[in-house]
Parts: sequence; C-alpha cells; structure tokens
Amino acid sequence: MLTLKKPKLLTQALCSALLLSNVSTSLHAKEQSSIDNVAVLASKIEADVIKWRRHFHQNPELSNREFETANTIAKYLKSLGLEVQTGVAKTGVVALLDSGKPGPVVALRADIDGLPVTETVNLPFASKVRSQYNGQDVGVMHACGHDTHIAMLMGAAKLLTSMKDKLHGKVKFIFQPAEEGAPEGEVGGAEVMVKEGVLTKPNVDVIFGLHISSGKEVGTVHYRAGGIMAAVDPFKVVVEGKQSHGAYPWNSVDPIVTSAQIIMGLQTIVSREVELIDSAAVVTVGMINGGTRSNIIPNKVEMVGTIRTLNPEIRQHIHNAVHNKAKSIAKSMNAQATITLPLDYSYPITYNDEALMAEMLPVLQATAGVAKTQVTNPVTGAEDFSFFQEQVPGLYLFVGGRSKDTPANQAPDHHTPEFEIDESGMKLGVELLTNLTLDYMSNHK
Repeated sequence: MLTLKKPKLLTQALCSALLLSNVSTSLHAKEQSSIDNVAVLASKIEADVIKWRRHFHQNPELSNREFETANTIAKYLKSLGLEVQTGVAKTGVVALLDSGKPGPVVALRADIDGLPVTETVNLPFASKVRSQYNGQDVGVMHACGHDTHIAMLMGAAKLLTSMKDKLHGKVKFIFQPAEEGAPEGEVGGAEVMVKEGVLTKPNVDVIFGLHISSGKEVGTVHYRAGGIMAAVDPFKVVVEGKQSHGAYPWNSVDPIVTSAQIIMGLQTIVSREVELIDSAAVVTVGMINGGTRSNIIPNKVEMVGTIRTLNPEIRQHIHNAVHNKAKSIAKSMNAQATITLPLDYSYPITYNDEALMAEMLPVLQATAGVAKTQVTNPVTGAEDFSFFQEQVPGLYLFVGGRSKDTPANQAPDHHTPEFEIDESGMKLGVELLTNLTLDYMSNHK
C-alpha cells in the first residue's frame, strides 16, 4: 500500500475549500470600477469575438499544421501595433505589449489546433475541412473549443492594448500550437515553446490560461488550487513468448494469455496500492495487438495504454509498479516483457499555484460573481499548459460554455463530433483574461 505524504500545506480539496471561506471577496472601489469598465468594453467587442471564433471553427487545422490559423492571428496582432513573433514551436505566435512602465510580465495563453474529428453539428459555420493525419484521410474539427480560446485571447489583446495607459509592465500573448499532441515522428506544443524560450526575453512572472467547458453553464468560472488536470504518461508493453500451433499450446509460451494476466495485474495498482482519498489515478490499456489467425499462438503481443495522475508521488509509484508487475507476471509465465514508459510524450500535472490562486480569487469573484465562481473537482484529462506552470506560477481555469437551456447530462462531450458550445460564454473569458492581467499588474508594480 502506498501511503502518501500530505501536500506541503493542505490536501488539495481542503485547500480549495478554505480559499473560498478565508479569502476576502471585496475589492477596492478603484479595482471594482476597472472590472465594471472591462465588462462594458468586452460587450462592445463581443460580436467581433464571435466572428473570429466562427472563422477559426470553419477553418480548423491539425497540430503543427496551423499555418493559416497562425497567419490570421499574427495579422490581427500586428494591426494592434504589437511586437509579433511567428514560427515559434513551428506554428506558434507570440506577441508582446509593452506599457513602457516598470512592472511584471504577465503571459496569457491560448491553444490553436483542431482535432481529427468529423463534425456532425448542423451549424452554418460547421467545418467541412479534411486533411491527412498520420497517413489517414480525416475530417478536421475544433472539437475541444480551441477556436474559442483563440478568439477570447484576441479579444483580451484588443482590450489590453486599448488600456495600455493603465498597465504596469508587459503582457505576452502566447498562441500555442499542437496542444493535442504532435503527429507521429514530430514534437510540438508547450514543451517545445518552453525549450525555445517563450517564457524569457522578457522573463515571464506569471501565466494565465482558460479552457471552455461544454459541460459547465455559461457565465460561470471554475477553479481549483493545486492539481486541476492530470499528468499523462502513455506506455507500451511488449510481451515476447514462443510461437506454436494453436492445437498444441503446451509447446508455446503464450504471450496472449500472459498479456491478459498483465492487464489484470495493472488494474490492481490503482485499486489496491494507491490511496485515492485525495487524488484520483487511472491506468488504462487502450490497445492490444498480437497474432495473425485463430490457430496460431503468436510469439509477440504489444499493448499500449495511458497513466493519469494528480499527485507526483502517486505518479512515480505507478511508473515503478507498471514495470514491476509487467516484468514479474511475464517471468512467472516464462515470457519476457519490455516496457517503454513514457512512450512518446509526457505531460506534467496541471498545477495551480496555491498562493496565486488565493491572490486572484477575488478577481474571479468580482468578474463572474461570487455564486458563479465555483470550486471544481480535478479531472483526469491532461493539458500541456502544465509545462508553463513548471517554470512560472500559473493558473488554469474552466469557463462555462453550456447553454442554460441544455441540461448538464445532455451536454456534448469534448473530442466528439457533436461538440458544441454557447458562444455567449466567451465574453466572460475575455473579461477574466483582461482583469487577471490588470489586477496582477496593479498589485505587483
């Protein structure tokens, strides 16, 4: 049994609860006036934000192929008079707004890639785009809301540029490619951006990011201190045995039976070794391949899976346990197991800095309203925004995108052909990005 140490301050759940009860929700009159002003300005550009979103939705591009998306973003940012850099991590766009006054560097990030999903939603701006993905002809769709993320950040760039005289420091707008993962044989996304120095020259002090949620009601913002999205670690296990005729299994070392035992053994890691009271964990085998016909026991089986964790100690324990169980079970069956972990990519935990969360919570509450600013449970989905948070304090938040007329249990899932959001939810996203920037700059001049 893995017994976890408690996090440095409090368990994540308790920390989030105390943030709500202990942090003052009141702002100075000047700060509240600024937030009210941002709401007015956001309303004035809401039609533009919707127009931008529809353009990107109708013209999605896959990871590391966001060429026209990047051109459109860069052209707009240049029209605002910003210093713009293109080709970052292949297709990323980064723009800098310099107030000319001393202060912190605040980074705001949006992801820009679509998914290999064929849209079925009946919209006048539905995607009809097709492309090549890992050698296959596929439909392409913004099935996770990245089109809204682009539009919200473009809106925040417009507002912050118009309010340049109120800023203290610099704002770095990061439009990141390949959040959904680079194509086979390529690298991309936030990890590459970090390696290329996106958080330097000038050095970023803090970073904020948003994700639209089709399951959360429009007008709400959802936060959590500590781990909010899981680390993701794909793995591969290759089991090698001895081939034989299916009629004479005693002449074989059966890798299929061995693989079945390994899969069942891997399930006991989470169910019997990990204390799940504070943090969820998942070990899933999603693909298994072996054999050519019914009457031949093959000599090799390959299986591929994913590990999701919200706690660094649990993450390391599961990594060790996957190796130990796969090898030990294989040995007990006279087979051999080779484990590759991580397989191709690996994302850290998306971890919201507790002190920063406490500092910025009043801004969320003043922007969305106290009742509509809600603590959320962590999810076992993953986000490469975590690579930015490994380097600088950051907050990652969820913004509601579900129409008030849509019951929660009927909301379409992300990454599906039916994915859809209510565009009225984007206005709050523009306000949040803008207000977080203004407030942080005001308090860290």
